[in-house]
Order: sequence, then structure tokens, then C-alpha cells
Amino acid sequence: MEAPPVTSMPVTGGAVNMMEYLLQGSVLDQALESLLHRLRGLSDNMDPETFTDHELVYLLKGQQGNPFILRARRSLSHPTSPWHLRYLGQPEVGDKSRHALVRNCVDVAASHSLPEFLNEMGFRMDHEFTANGHIFRKGVMKIVVSKLSRILVPGNTENTERLSLSYLVELSVLAPAGQDTVSEDMRSFAEQLKPLVHLEKIDPSKQRH
Repeated sequence: MEAPPVTSMPVTGGAVNMMEYLLQGSVLDQALESLLHRLRGLSDNMDPETFTDHELVYLLKGQQGNPFILRARRSLSHPTSPWHLRYLGQPEVGDKSRHALVRNCVDVAASHSLPEFLNEMGFRMDHEFTANGHIFRKGVMKIVVSKLSRILVPGNTENTERLSLSYLVELSVLAPAGQDTVSEDMRSFAEQLKPLVHLEKIDPSKQRH
């Protein structure tokens, strides 16, 4: 999903080259507090981390096929922190019994000149957005609840408009390839969040751009 974005994972660091296991869903604004209360009871951290990030999505179009997509993200809450450059691979289509979407994820820290570097490399910015919300953790699982907003004036993160009347909810795990048992743990955790939110295995390639 390129608009709104595939994922709104905040810039809290990450492994260099791992597999991302992902379940996604949404919750209406009026149900947010009920979901946060449930997550406080289920997670390791009763007081969730909060974040406000700015993400720019860059495309590099080749001679044929789909464009190459990179995501540059910075923290608005901590302006001196490094930028993060993220590549998300195509979802694996192998084992249909997996409970979560699985894709390659490369996440590296970068300097504040990252946008200029990408422009010089021939990438062009396709769209940008802000994401703010809460991060919960349960073992190796990360649960992100975020509100996404489109940026109305390019580069001006103060001038935004909310994309919807709901919050995006993402349950993810970063793990080496072959650790498919984590998807079973994710499914079990997701079951405990019903009926407040239904987290599903969503293929971004089948969503409207």
C-alpha cells in the first residue's frame, strides 16, 4: 500500500538484514483507549513508548518492471537522532499456512543528508507522511498503534491532514530467515486483541496504490 504507506514502523533502530513477520489491522478513533488499555495489560511495558515520525517514500524507475522503493524516516520527537533508510522486499509466497506476512527487511541508520543522497542517486520522492502513536513490546514482538497524516505542503510537517478516522495497528517481529514459529506466537497474541482489532495477513501488492 503506497498511499497510505505499507507500514508505519517508527525509527527505533533495527537489524541490518532480517525477515519481517507482519500482521496489520485498524481501530476507529473512538476505540483507541480501549485498545491501549488492553495492550497495557498484555505487553511487557505498561507505559508505551511514544513517537512522531516523518517518512519520505522514494522511487527509482527502471527500464521495466516495478520501481525500486526506499523509505527514509526521521524522528520529529528527537531531531538529532539519525535518519533511517528502509527497504521492504516483496512478500514471500511460499508456505500458505504461515499466519503472518513475511518479507525481507533491510534497515540502516543514515546521516541527515539522506534525502539529498537519494536525489543524487536518481530517486524521486513519491509521497511523504507523518506517523505518531505508541509502541508496545511483548518478548520479540512489537505492537505499533499509529495515526497517519498526509503532508499538504511538501516538507512542512506542521501542515498535515489525517488520512482516516482510524489508527493503524501493526504487530511485527524481525527475525532471521526460517523462524516461522514466531508467526504462531503472533497469531496467539492477535487473538487476545479481538474483538477490539482484527489483525490480518495483508499482502500490500494486492492493495490499491
